[in-house]
Amino acid sequence: MKYIPQYLIILTIGFAAEIMNAVIPAPVPACIYGIIILFILLCSGILKLDHIKESARFLIDVQPVMFIPAGVGLIVIWSEVKDSVLFYLAVCVVSTVFTILVAGWVTQIVIKRRKKS
Repeated sequence: MKYIPQYLIILTIGFAAEIMNAVIPAPVPACIYGIIILFILLCSGILKLDHIKESARFLIDVQPVMFIPAGVGLIVIWSEVKDSVLFYLAVCVVSTVFTILVAGWVTQIVIKRRKKS
């Protein structure tokens, strides 16, 4: 029974994000608005982590199941995609390496700034 209020909080944040996505004329997905709203609520103390912790943990645990439809969709359109697989893999590798490099670079900057202060 404790999960229902937690899910309602998460769903309300998601609904607010969808409204923002419909109202704000920016090419930003609703899930990004939802992450920002959740971040602001948690950082400001309006929402405590304990208010959503169990439901969020459950959603993270079942997240791999959400990749099954994407995998099935890829299998369905395999005949259209198979000629471009190397290109897609190259894009994935390059973007992953770029993300790792930028994350490492930003982390080093943050660590250096914390040591100074």
